[in-house]
This record gives sequence, C-alpha cells and structure tokens, in this order.
Amino acid sequence: MLQNTGKLAGCTLFITGASRGIGKAIALKAARDGANIVIAAKTVEAHPKLPGTIYTAAQEVEAAGGKALACVVDIRDEKQIGEAVQKAVDKFGGIDILVNNASAISLTGTLETPMKKVDLMLGINLRGTYLTSKLVIPHLLKSRSPHILNLSPPLNLNPTWFKNHTAYTMAKYGMSMCVLGMSEEFKGQIAVNALWPKTAIQTAAMDMLGGEGVAKQCRTADIVADAAYIILSQPKDYTGHFWVDEDVLKEHGVLDFDQYAVQPGHPLLPDFFLDGTPEKLVQQMEQHGATPAFTPASSSSATSSSSGGPIENTFDVIRGILNEEVVKSTQAIYQFDLSGEHGGVWFLDLKSGSGSAGQGQPPVKADVVMAMDSRDFTEMFAGKLKPTMAFMSGKLAIKGDMTLAIKLDKLMSRMNKAKL
Repeated sequence: MLQNTGKLAGCTLFITGASRGIGKAIALKAARDGANIVIAAKTVEAHPKLPGTIYTAAQEVEAAGGKALACVVDIRDEKQIGEAVQKAVDKFGGIDILVNNASAISLTGTLETPMKKVDLMLGINLRGTYLTSKLVIPHLLKSRSPHILNLSPPLNLNPTWFKNHTAYTMAKYGMSMCVLGMSEEFKGQIAVNALWPKTAIQTAAMDMLGGEGVAKQCRTADIVADAAYIILSQPKDYTGHFWVDEDVLKEHGVLDFDQYAVQPGHPLLPDFFLDGTPEKLVQQMEQHGATPAFTPASSSSATSSSSGGPIENTFDVIRGILNEEVVKSTQAIYQFDLSGEHGGVWFLDLKSGSGSAGQGQPPVKADVVMAMDSRDFTEMFAGKLKPTMAFMSGKLAIKGDMTLAIKLDKLMSRMNKAKL
C-alpha cells in the first residue's frame, strides 16, 4: 500500500458517509498521519446487512492514530449538517478538507423507479453534496491547504450510462457538476476535485448490488483511499481534475495493483461511467493484464447441435433443475424479451408449485423483465457472460425488482453445475 508521508498530520477532514466502505477507508488512511476526522453519517446502530456505525468507525480512527468526532448527519438535513460543522470547528479549530462520499443508488429504469427513490438519490448525491460544500466552504477558505474531494465519476455523456438508470446517473453526475463549477468558482482558493474507481470496489453496497461471488471481481477500498491521500496532499492550485484511482497511483509510481485485489489474479469488474461499449471494456481490461470476465458475442455462440435451437436447449436445462426448493427460495416470475437471431419472449415461473418455464408471456405479470440479445442470453446461462458484467456494459436491461433479479444468479450457478 502507499506509504503515508505525514502531510495530513493535524488536518481536519469532514467526511460524509464515513461509517463504512470507501469513506471509512479514506478516514483511516488520514488517521495514520494523525489527522482529525469528522465522521458525518447516519448509522448509529448496527444494520444486519451493513456493518459499522459512526461510533465503531470513530474507534478505528483513534486506534489508527487520529482524533475522531462522530456526528449523526443526514446530509439532506441542513440543520444537522450545520450543527456537525460547528462541532467540528469547536473541537478542532476549523476544517481543512471536505470529502463528499455519501451516496444513494438504485439501478432502475424510469418507469420502475419510485419518486421516493428519485428524491433520495437527488437529495443525497446532488443536493447533499452541494449543501455540505456550501456550509463547509466558509471554513475551508480559512485553511492553508483547503480541499473538496467528491467521490463521483468523469462526465461521460455516452447514452449507455443513462439508458438503464437515468435517475441514478443524473444524481451521480450532479456531484461531478459540483466539481466542474466549484473548481472554477474557487480557483486559487480551494482545490476541488473528483475521484472515481477504475474497477468495482468491495463494499457492503456492492455485495448487495452484485450478489453472490461479486467480491472476487473487486478491489478493496484501500486503492481509493491511497489515491485520495495523494490528491489531498497536493497544494490548493491542484484543482478541477476528474481522477480515476489507478491513474493517480500510476503517476506517483505505484505499479503493483494486485495488492489491492480481493482475489489477486482474478478478472476485475470495470466500474460504471468509464467506457461506452462492451468491446472497449474488454480492450481496457486486456491492456492492464487482466482476462476479461466476458467477451463480445460472436455468431458461433448461438449455434447448437440440437434441432431445438439454443434458447429451447437452455430452457430444457432450466426445467431439469426446477423443484419446490428453488421456487420457495426465489419466489419470483421472470420474463425474458430476447432480440436477435433467436428472438422471442420466454418466461420462468419460480413462484408457484415446482416451477415452470417456456415460450411466451408468463401466466401472471412478471416481477422482473430482462431484455437482451438471444446470443448473450445463451452465454449468460452457460456461465460465459457474467450477469453483473452484462448489466453494467449495457448488454442486459432489467426492469422490476433488482433484488429478485440478483436471485437469478444462484439459479445460473446451479445450471453451470448441470453442465449446460
């Protein structure tokens, strides 16, 4: 890992969403310099699926050598942010660095995203980032080395990154637009930059989004923390950059990236917003010495020795593994809208009896509708194309309940054991 230099010793960092994940990793990295860390987050009691609270994070910060102030903050609440900022100033004498890390995500289409979730994402990602920055900036202007760092992506306007989750992209890009505007507005006074991971990062949120087995395709949050440390150690005229973690580290002599991998040597899952097509994702992964987790489909992938065709053959295998146990553990109805050479509508009923599958519309409204090319469908159920990669690269569009969509991953694993 990148060695600490002591440059953040005595600095006060106000970090939103610092009770776990990337926010906590950045806090711990700065704490090793002896920095003061304000943990501004909502979690005060342990969550069954999301480990860590503001108090456990504060204990870890102090164990690492820093000083901690745990503040209960919902960044949609101006009063709570204002109170936390004042507590930080009273305790540590000022604020030198703001890290806007808190974020909400829902990877759903326009018709499938309730306005409550739209408001949540815009309220936290866009408004929360803007509001927290607005309230902290007066104190940053008094610092000798002031920084704002937003955990948000470069502004890639390829429609691929909008079409499956317009609301999330708008909200996340709102954080990046804060960087674009504020870096120019406060040029020469405050360094304002963005940082985004090159690959998926293992966090509790990623585990929930990616389902079983996604961790081995990820890097740890330490790579983002090390990149953030480099950026926050720069002078205040180092501003207006949209950095990717790996690029920052390469510029500062880091060449060994296996040290950040959850499972060194395993193919890595590229993060959102960086590339526009599956082909580019493959090229990018190969350029950096990885074996892509998928390859663009070729015409031969749809061929089959059986007269029933590749889709029918796939559903024959699916029918062979259906039973009451699978139905009981899944409780969902799936519809597959397939295009291309073997296009058509198929269904998978894992909600009643021992389950059923076949061509045509499902007997009742589907909980999840998946749209993709028929060749990609065959490869996905054969284990040659990972569902998470298919979704992130735009090959797979999902409408409906994402939690139930993830459950289908387990069925695919069973099919692979059945040697599709």
